[in-house]
This record gives sequence, C-alpha cells and structure tokens, in this order.
Amino acid sequence: MPCKCREVKLYKRILESSGITEAFLERNFGNFKPKNQAIANAKAMAIDYVKKFDKVKNSKNNSIAFVGQVGAGKTHLSIAIANELMKRNIGVRYMQYREDITRIKQVAADEESYAREINKYKNATVLLIDDLYKNATYKTRSGYEILNDADKRAMFEIINYRYFKNAPIIISSEYLAEDILSFDEGIGSRIFEMCKGYIMEFKGQELNYRLYKQAL
Repeated sequence: MPCKCREVKLYKRILESSGITEAFLERNFGNFKPKNQAIANAKAMAIDYVKKFDKVKNSKNNSIAFVGQVGAGKTHLSIAIANELMKRNIGVRYMQYREDITRIKQVAADEESYAREINKYKNATVLLIDDLYKNATYKTRSGYEILNDADKRAMFEIINYRYFKNAPIIISSEYLAEDILSFDEGIGSRIFEMCKGYIMEFKGQELNYRLYKQAL
C-alpha cells in the first residue's frame, strides 16, 4: 500500500521547485486579519470548510470558491485552507493558473504529453486553482470578453472530470460568478454546483485587502 502522505510530499517538492514554498507556507488563518465584515465572513467560511471537509469531501458540494474584487484576500484564504488540509496528510495540488495552463497548452498537439500534463490536475486529491482565467480572455470588437478556446478546452476537461469523480476544488478568481458563467456555462455551472454553500463573492474596491495593508 502506498504511504498516505506520499502525495503531500510530492506536492511540497513541486512547490519547492517553483520557488514559492516560503510564501505559500506563511499564509494561514492566524495571520489573515479581516478589515471588514465581508472579509471576516469569508475567513469564517474558509475555517468552517476545513472543519467539515471530512464530512463533505465525497459529496457533490465538496468545494469552495472565492471570486471577485482584486486584493480581497482570496489567494491567502485558499492557501490557508490548503495548508490546513496538508497538515492532515490530504494532498492539495496547487495550480498557479496563468503559468500552469500555459504549460498544458504548450503540449496540446502531442496527445500523450497533453494527457500526462493535464492528468496531474484531474487526479489530485484536492486541486487549488489560483487566479482562474488570469490572462485567458480577450475582447471582441463589440466589447464582449471571451475565454480563449485552448483554456476552455483544458479547463472543461479538468473540471468535468473532477465534477463526476466528486474530487474537491479550491478556487480563487478575480472574475465575478456571472463572468465565469458567461465565459462557459458548462464549466461555470459545474464549479458553482460543486461549491454550493461555500461561495464568497467580493464586490467593491473597499474590499481590497492589499490596499488596506499598504495604508497601515
């Protein structure tokens, strides 16, 4: 039988090779200081999700999403959840969207390489997608924001697989829920069904956690 903590060790090695280990490990619930009630509610939701993870992990609604306003602390809370789960030997694969989706798309023409690369994200026990759709859209002449076809293909494959396998996801995105749904309803509807009960949407610059910290 494989060691229960093997996946956790593997993902920690991946973080080490990416150069973000220290920043990743420093983010926890203890050093996240909400500046208003909306952000405090998000923190409480994240803590509640961790507490109930063992009960919900095999259900349809086993995931969590933080979406909207830049700088509201979405990534910090997402990583804090991941760190708490990894302390319990639950493997969490970190997907830094812009960099990792580029790696997947670069091998799209090679079926074997593409399958090998995308399977890393499909098969993780828990998948943390940080900054979903970052730099993945473009505007049409009429002003509509559209998701790139290559990103759409890869994300549908990952999300659809995890949706039917009841495999949890943790998502942060600067886009609002309505935007994510408009880019691709098939992907968006699956994400928000999986995250039902654990969705926090931030609206308004007053929620910008980074601006608040700079002002202190």
